[in-house]
Amino acid sequence: MRSFSRLLCLAVLASLLSGCGYNAIQQKDEQVKAGWAEVLNQYKRRADLIPNLVQTVEGYANQERQVLTDVTNARARVGQVNVNADDADSLKQFQQAQGELSGALSRLLVVTENYPNLKSDQGFRDLQAQLEGTENRITVARGRYIQMVQDYNTYIRQFPQVITAKLFGYATKPNFTVENEAQISQPPAVKFGSQPPAPAPVPQAPQPQPQPAN
Repeated sequence: MRSFSRLLCLAVLASLLSGCGYNAIQQKDEQVKAGWAEVLNQYKRRADLIPNLVQTVEGYANQERQVLTDVTNARARVGQVNVNADDADSLKQFQQAQGELSGALSRLLVVTENYPNLKSDQGFRDLQAQLEGTENRITVARGRYIQMVQDYNTYIRQFPQVITAKLFGYATKPNFTVENEAQISQPPAVKFGSQPPAPAPVPQAPQPQPQPAN
């Protein structure tokens, strides 16, 4: 009899928690964690490509020492950030470090356009393809994560979930900044092997012809 009463209480409690959104909060929180893990995985994938990229460029363009050093240092700063996605300041530092690395990479890839032998190297071309694919994956992973966090934050602010969230210590999560949200809606900035088309010539107005003297 005592066991039956205990089971009945547990069933009632589970029903109440479910009705208050506890189970959904758990599910959405796990989705956010999984989304963040994928973001980190893609950023790590990019970081792992950089040493080989720098080494390959160095073999053809060693005189571009400052650009190569900037990329290496930016990658090191990314590794020094102990990011916690639930802490707004930590997430901001992580974003800033990743942004600096993206900028350094862009400058490096602009420089490589000046070295035809480097551009024709098969190893470099393979690294280019891998890096471009990784930039695409980063864009997708960040976009999904932003949507997951927005969905989670919206859900736990609603009634009666807001009561359940406060009782069990679930707070809203910080998200990527507005600037980063705008960036992910654009195509990746890393483009290889292409130059912008030359501007079309501006048509000139016809010049008056000299009249023959009478």
